Amino acid sequence: MTVGLTAARRPATPSSPVVSLRGAAVRVGGRTLWSGVDLDIGAGEFVAVLGPNGVGKSTLVKVLLGVLPPHAGEIRILGGPPGQAGARVGYLPQRRSFDASLRMRGTDIVRLGWDGDRWGVPLPAWLSRAGSPSRAAKARIDEVITLVGAESYAHRPIGRCSGGEQQRLLIAQALVRRPELLLLDEPLDSLDLPNQAAVAALTGRICREEGVSVVMVAHDVNPILSRLDRVIYLAEGGAVAGRPEEVITSETLSRLYSTPIEVLRTSDGRLVVVGQPEAPALHTDRHPAQDSGTRTRTSTGTRTSTGRRSGSRPASADGRSNG
Repeated sequence: MTVGLTAARRPATPSSPVVSLRGAAVRVGGRTLWSGVDLDIGAGEFVAVLGPNGVGKSTLVKVLLGVLPPHAGEIRILGGPPGQAGARVGYLPQRRSFDASLRMRGTDIVRLGWDGDRWGVPLPAWLSRAGSPSRAAKARIDEVITLVGAESYAHRPIGRCSGGEQQRLLIAQALVRRPELLLLDEPLDSLDLPNQAAVAALTGRICREEGVSVVMVAHDVNPILSRLDRVIYLAEGGAVAGRPEEVITSETLSRLYSTPIEVLRTSDGRLVVVGQPEAPALHTDRHPAQDSGTRTRTSTGTRTSTGRRSGSRPASADGRSNG
């Protein structure tokens, strides 16, 4: 069942992009992570942010949220400065795990996106008047749970849901206030291939049918490649943006990295980027438990003892083995 969310949305017009960057640059710790980014994202477009470890993919999301100011250039979100759009922007941070013993239901997790920033205990819907905020909240929560296909497990404790089920519920949480822009930071991370494909298909459907613009940070472009409108590929100090077939090429990436890069397509259509240099990692606040393992060289990258790839040369896909 497809649920329409467009009634309360104010869609961006062609002359007013949802996201606009002009000459944007960011510096962290005295180092320029990327610069010269020019990009317009229209309503309902699906954009991926790609690149190796330490180049500022998640930092770009923070800039769009208004958490981190740009060092140079101009950034507009829904016609205003970052951080001013409020509920018109939805955000899913990097994947967090839930303890298996956590008894909060999936519906409770989704509701946090509706009123989790308010004090007090919400009034149960059965005690509320028709048309009251509590009944409106329940109706909207049911609506987004249906949209993401989570009806069969939404009343289950979140700790007993699978990783893919949890991610669907978290996407519902980010959608519950009817955002026009959805920022997803590594939503496919740690999911198995079937769940990656399912979440990618869901995200594409949200863009196509609901008109929500999506910016997704990704390690691997392949699960979402067929659904993308454009990509932003970040490198040490630089960036390039455009349609996937224009950006993910040997010529473009070799120019971006100032070193020979080969983009190969496997027999099943997957992309592999070979020769991509690894930028110095700055993510000291990311995946701390996973970054402390012993590193061993493999044919497609470096793995920590936890099994998570932390960098590669040659690189896999568009940065799949690069953070």
